[in-house]
Amino acid sequence: MGTTEIHQMEFVSSETFNLLKAITHEIRYEILSILAQREACVCDLEFLLGLNQSKVSYHLGILKEAGLVKSEQRGKNSYYRLVVTPLYHLGGNLLEEILTRRLDLPMMNQNESMC
Repeated sequence: MGTTEIHQMEFVSSETFNLLKAITHEIRYEILSILAQREACVCDLEFLLGLNQSKVSYHLGILKEAGLVKSEQRGKNSYYRLVVTPLYHLGGNLLEEILTRRLDLPMMNQNESMC
C-alpha cells in the first residue's frame, strides 16, 4: 500500500472574491437593493431597515471600501448611491476566475479517489 499525500489548497483572495464577500451579507444586500432604487442618507436607511445608525454606518463602510457605494456630503448628512459598474462586471469576472484558475491538483483516476 502506498502512502497518501495530503494536498492543501492555497486560498487566493481576489478583487472579485472580496466584492462577493461584501455583497453576500443580508444587511449589505438589502442596502444595495435600496440604493438601486434611490440614493439615501443613513437616517433613511435606518428607518427602512429597522436598524440603528452604527450598524447601518458599519455596513455602508464595507460597501464603500468595496467600491459599491459612493457618498456625497450635503449639510450634516451624507447621501449614498449605488455604483453599478462593479456589479455589471462581477458575473463575467467570477466566471473567468473560476474557469481559468490554474490549480496544482494531484492527478487522480477513479481508483485513486478519496471516497
